[in-house]
Amino acid sequence: MSQSNHREPGRGRQRGPVTLRRQAATTKTADQGLLDSRTRADWKTKDSWRALRILSEFVEGFDTLADLPPAVSVFGSARSKPGSSECQLAEAVGAALARAGYAVITGGGPGVMEAANRGASEAGGLSVGLGIELPFEQGINEWVDLAIDFRYFFARKTMFVKYAQAFVVLPGGFGTLDELFEALTLVQTGKVTRFPVVLMGAGYWQGLLDWLRDTMAAEGKIGPVDLELICVTDDVATAVRHIVEAEAALSTEQEAVREEAVARAAADQRAAADGSER
Repeated sequence: MSQSNHREPGRGRQRGPVTLRRQAATTKTADQGLLDSRTRADWKTKDSWRALRILSEFVEGFDTLADLPPAVSVFGSARSKPGSSECQLAEAVGAALARAGYAVITGGGPGVMEAANRGASEAGGLSVGLGIELPFEQGINEWVDLAIDFRYFFARKTMFVKYAQAFVVLPGGFGTLDELFEALTLVQTGKVTRFPVVLMGAGYWQGLLDWLRDTMAAEGKIGPVDLELICVTDDVATAVRHIVEAEAALSTEQEAVREEAVARAAADQRAAADGSER
């Protein structure tokens, strides 16, 4: 075979269930097609089909993850190098969560995500990866037992929250910050309750925490109590204990609500019976 006809095998990249390689591997993503205002001319003809594709991603995610055991979503940088301090911490956290009975959900990529998946898998837990179509190659890491590839960030982000009892956030970039502040906003506004958010790698987060306290809280943009939504620790046992205790507290509250509802219903029945006897 001549050199000009030689075709490198290449891993390519995923677009939903489709694998793209070489000339077929365009850099445009489904999210870009949906959100980029420069493609507005085709909205009337294409957005109805996009809506069906978006719906299919939610259906696939709900159907695949519905039977997960209690789970914790772990976030962190895809750029962290194997053996780095944050990867070692992520692997230890993944293992500890698995031993505590939690499945571990990550973005399925390399770096911190792969380390958390590896820790969970090697500890005998269920290791889940929710991948995303990106302009550059990424792919699901080898330690994931159950994987879903998403086209749309918002569908994927729903799954991170819906099927997790807590978030553990390690050093990362914009994507990690996006997940962190979405979780804090959901807790602050009461959209989710008793949802622990644990920051690990305290030195990395210190500047952000100082700014939240000294600028946002000081100027009244958030309340002092909002800072208590975050647990900051580098101790794996402390992180897992915080999550377990929050889940136990929520279970206790829910049981109390159920008992109160049963007692109220019984009282209503007695009152109705007394009224009919008169």
